[in-house]
Amino acid sequence: MIIIPSQSYSFSGIVVTLYFFFLFSFVLHILASPTLNRCRHDQRDALLEFKHEFPGTMNPEIFNHMSLWNKSTDCCSWEAVTCDAKYGQVISLNLHEDPLNNTLKPNSGLFKLRYLQKLSLLNCNLYGEIPSSFGNLSHLTTLDLSSNELVGQVPASIGNLTQLKYLVLAHNNLSGKISVSLANLTKLIQLDLSYNYFEPELIPDMSRFHNLEYFDVSLNLFFGPFPTSLFTIPSLQMVYLWRNNFTGPINFGNTSSSSNLSGLDLSDNKFDGPIPESISKFLKLDISNNSFSGRFPTSLFTIPSLQWVHLGANNFTGPIDFGNTSSSFNLRGLSLADNKFVGLIPEFISKFLNLGELDLSNNKLEGRVPCCLLRLSMLKLSHNSFSGFGKSSEVLDQPQLSALHLDSNSFRGPFPHWICEIISLKILDLSKNSFNGSIPPCLGNIAYSLQVLNLGNNNFSGILPDVFVNATNLNALDVSRNRLEGKLPKTLINCTYMEFLNVEGNQFKDKFPSWLGSMPFLNVLILRSNQFYGPIYQDQVYIWFQYLEVIDVSHNDFTGTFPAFDFSSWHQMTTLNPENYGVIYMGYSIFLNNHNFQNPFSSYISSMEIVHKGVDIEFEKIRTDFVAIDISRNRFYGKIPESIGLLKGLRFLNLSNNAFTSNIPQSLANMTNLETLDLSQNQLSGQIPRDLGELSFLSTMNFAHNKLEGPIPRGAQFQSQNCSSFMDNPKLYGLDDICIKTHVPNPRPQELEDLSEPEEEQVINWIAAAIAYVPGVFCGFVIGHIFISHKHEWFMEKLLRNKPRVVIRSAR
Repeated sequence: MIIIPSQSYSFSGIVVTLYFFFLFSFVLHILASPTLNRCRHDQRDALLEFKHEFPGTMNPEIFNHMSLWNKSTDCCSWEAVTCDAKYGQVISLNLHEDPLNNTLKPNSGLFKLRYLQKLSLLNCNLYGEIPSSFGNLSHLTTLDLSSNELVGQVPASIGNLTQLKYLVLAHNNLSGKISVSLANLTKLIQLDLSYNYFEPELIPDMSRFHNLEYFDVSLNLFFGPFPTSLFTIPSLQMVYLWRNNFTGPINFGNTSSSSNLSGLDLSDNKFDGPIPESISKFLKLDISNNSFSGRFPTSLFTIPSLQWVHLGANNFTGPIDFGNTSSSFNLRGLSLADNKFVGLIPEFISKFLNLGELDLSNNKLEGRVPCCLLRLSMLKLSHNSFSGFGKSSEVLDQPQLSALHLDSNSFRGPFPHWICEIISLKILDLSKNSFNGSIPPCLGNIAYSLQVLNLGNNNFSGILPDVFVNATNLNALDVSRNRLEGKLPKTLINCTYMEFLNVEGNQFKDKFPSWLGSMPFLNVLILRSNQFYGPIYQDQVYIWFQYLEVIDVSHNDFTGTFPAFDFSSWHQMTTLNPENYGVIYMGYSIFLNNHNFQNPFSSYISSMEIVHKGVDIEFEKIRTDFVAIDISRNRFYGKIPESIGLLKGLRFLNLSNNAFTSNIPQSLANMTNLETLDLSQNQLSGQIPRDLGELSFLSTMNFAHNKLEGPIPRGAQFQSQNCSSFMDNPKLYGLDDICIKTHVPNPRPQELEDLSEPEEEQVINWIAAAIAYVPGVFCGFVIGHIFISHKHEWFMEKLLRNKPRVVIRSAR
């Protein structure tokens, strides 16, 4: 009997058979394949060899991608490693921000990874030279060695990497000439050599980079004409050349009308001549800080895609004339600052409906400010001759203005009350005008949003209104040099983020406002030239003011002994901070560089003034490390406390024109950062401490008009002083050499006083303020007050560099 299986059973058997057949085939395939998702041994060994070149990667407590690499796991599964799926070759290694802290060896295991396509060693604390062995990694398409401390030249072997699309060597210390071999990298899409020391010139024929989209050589030492050939590349989109020494006119050559170039930054070079007519279509354009000249470039504003334009700090002249520009413009930001534009602001500017930020500062513009400009988010009209405003009520329904800079103009009359309706306002600067009358209480309407309020150098009178109840975001208040009187409103205590307070040159009459000491971040306090009186020491105020860097209470009527503060609680003054050395720009900082054409209207910096012989001198730059105390011209008496020597971060100390007695504290020699010391016009006795001569930074000192005795200490610091710095100390001797060096006849002690010059010529009262703000965020500031002998004009040059622009104008 023959049994025939059913059809269903036969079909199921076939399915089962096929299943096991394919499963068996798959297993055989795995066994037969040399590797599948499995790292090759030579690749694993090369990675481990590379890891062992950096001892810091062995510490698992310090984050790095290589800390868990070991032989017991598949290297294709290791952090930062990517393998080819078929052959197990390492094709990508991304070790960005690993603290390698070493050099790259020419025979490194890295260079055994011959199949690498992408390599990132961004910000890995690498130093030393770039090994020429990189030229052996012929499959590389991406190489990023940026933000390290690499030095020397880029090896010519990099030109062997003909598959390279992205080469980023920015933020290193590389130098020398760019090798012409880089012209072989014809597939490059991005070339970033910025923030190095390359010189003297670029590759002459840039057209070989015919796939290039992004080109950045900012902040190097290149000079001479810029090669026109770069602008013939059709794919080019962004070009950054800022802060080099390129010269001559810029020439775009035969730039194609189909060019994709949308961003161009030529700022901080030495380009000159007119803007070329061949500028085609841009989104962002920055040619600031050059020597471009000519009339207002009307043709530039025919580019419909233009969004940001920065023409500041050039030599453009004449009126602002937009011609028949289309009103469908996409312009978002426009800076014409620091040129020689004249006349009125054209009403046509209202056609730019999308315009957000406008900077016309430092020109010769005049007339009334069009009301339409109040629709902007930021408006800077500083340092012109504007005298009034158009009708404003119609544009304040939905205000979005966050910063209004009207300082240094010719505005007069009462405070503009319509400002109190701009509830979005964060920065308001009306300083250096002729506004008069009272400061209105309606400022309280916008107090919550305000971060900077500068009403200084006007003619405001009456009391400072009590408008600070809700001013919890206020960082800086300047009402200096007005005619305000009465007391400081105690609602200032609500300004918990206050860092800078200047009420100098008014008629405030009150005891020392010790309650200000509870402000947790108060950094600068200037009460100078008012009618404050009485003792400073009240209710243990000395334990406060922990962030204070500058206190100036000079030219008041304070009295009593100088309080023996617990200076150790003044953290900012007792801490040495060498990282603060440097120079910052004074005035408003406007820039479109930063590689991404970010908002250029993001900084507020106040100015610095020196008052000397009735003239205001304004500087653009000043060092950022000012830490100072000035209590001069009061009625303090008694001993100068020894504890003052705890202020090791102090740079400027002025105790002159008081009634201090006894010896000069030996502890002053502990102030290792001290640069200026004025103890003149007191009743100090004893000898000048010899150890002061060991203070290497101390360059200006004044001990005149005291009762000091004994020898003037030897040493370069003392011998370099002017003879007048020691006058009217009858028992002080050793003046002969000093007086001869300063070309003054050798005087007898009783004749020293006759050599004194008029008091107004003996001193420079230096008030220096530098504040940097970002709307919504206070970025920090430093301020200083110096009291120095007029004979030391060279001291200004020490503080300033690069021959800063100086504006001199008559003081009021």
